Amino acid sequence: MALPRDRTTVEAVVPRNATLESLLKQHELPAELTTSLVDAVRGVFNPRELRAQRTYKITKTLDGLFREFRYEIDADRILSVVLRDRSASTPSFDVEVVALERTLEQDAVRVEISREHNSLVAAFDAEGENIQLPLALAEVFGGEVDFNADLQLGDRIDVLFDRVTRNGQFAGYGDIDAATLETGGRRITAIRYTGADGKPAWYDEHGRSMRRQFLKSPLPFDPRVTSRFSLGRLHPVHGTVRPHFGVDYGAAEGTRVNAAASGVVEVAGWAGEAGRMVKIRHAGGYETAYLHLSAFGPGIAPGARVDQGQLIGRVGSSGTVTAAHLDYRIMKNGKYVNPLTELSKMPPGAPIDAASMPDFLHTRDVMVSALQSQLGSH
Repeated sequence: MALPRDRTTVEAVVPRNATLESLLKQHELPAELTTSLVDAVRGVFNPRELRAQRTYKITKTLDGLFREFRYEIDADRILSVVLRDRSASTPSFDVEVVALERTLEQDAVRVEISREHNSLVAAFDAEGENIQLPLALAEVFGGEVDFNADLQLGDRIDVLFDRVTRNGQFAGYGDIDAATLETGGRRITAIRYTGADGKPAWYDEHGRSMRRQFLKSPLPFDPRVTSRFSLGRLHPVHGTVRPHFGVDYGAAEGTRVNAAASGVVEVAGWAGEAGRMVKIRHAGGYETAYLHLSAFGPGIAPGARVDQGQLIGRVGSSGTVTAAHLDYRIMKNGKYVNPLTELSKMPPGAPIDAASMPDFLHTRDVMVSALQSQLGSH
C-alpha cells in the first residue's frame, strides 16, 4: 500500500533580475519567514550571487507550509535550506552548501559548419552537445575569430574536454584541454596550460598567448552581422545616406553584451538616437561604444573599471532603430575605425617564457595526441 504524499515540490529556473527574496515571495512564502531565511543564508552564501537560469526547488507541505529550498550554485555545489523547527516563534533553518559528487571523463568531438548547421551552436547541437561547450570555445578563440562573422561552410573544430557525469547522467563540462579550429585557410591550435603563476591560460601551438587586447566580438557568437562599417549607408529609419561608423549585430532582446577589452567606462546613459549607450576608454588610444542597449550591467557607470569579457549591458532597441540589435563601434585616437578589420592589425599575445617552454611543448604534444586518439576511437 502506497503511503500518501505529504509534500509538493516545485522545480524551476531563476528568472532574470530575481533576488532571493523576490523568488521566495513569488512562491507565497510569508514575509517573516522570507526575511529569516535570507538572513540565515548569508552565513554560507551571498544572496546577491543568485544567477538567472540556474535551477532551484521549493518544497512545501500539502497545506502550503515551507519545508526546503535548494538552489544550484554551479555544477559542483547546491545551496540547501531546510526549516529546522516549525513550531518555533522565530523560524530557524539548517543551511549548508553541499558538494556534489561527480565523475570526469576525457572526451573529444569534431564538428563542421554546413548549410544545415551554419553556426557553432547548431553544429555542436547536431552532435548532441550542450550549448555550454561552444560558448566555452567562443571564449577560448575570442581574440582570434569573430564567430558572428568569420565562420564559413566547411570550417571545422576539434575539441578535447572533460565530460561531467553524476550517477551515469550528463551533468555538464569540466575543463577544455585543447582545441583546433580550421577556418578561412587557417589552422589555429589552442592549448590550456598552467604557468609558473598557477593560473591556467590559453596559448597557440607556438606558446603565444591566445588573449588579445580586444575580443573579436562583444556578443556571444550566434548573432549575425546585419550592417557593416560604411561611409555611405542608406539609413533604415531616416531614408538618407549617411556614414555608419560601427558594425550592427542582429541579436535577441536581452542578449549579453561584453566589454571587448579592459578599460574605464566614460559614458553609461541615454544618448539620443543611440539610445542607452556605454562607452569605454581602453589603453593605446582606443575607445569602444555599445549602442541601443535595453539595460546596463551591474555597476556600469562613468568611472567604473571593467575587465575584458565583463557584462556591460544587454541588447535592446532603444533609440532610433527598426529592430533589436547592437551597434558596436571602435575609435582610435578619436577617429572611427572599422571593427571588423581593426582587430586583425593588433599584435599577437605575449609568449610563454623561455624557462617554461619545454614543459609547455610537452603538454602541447600530450594534449594533441590525446585529442587525435579520442577522435579516432569514436
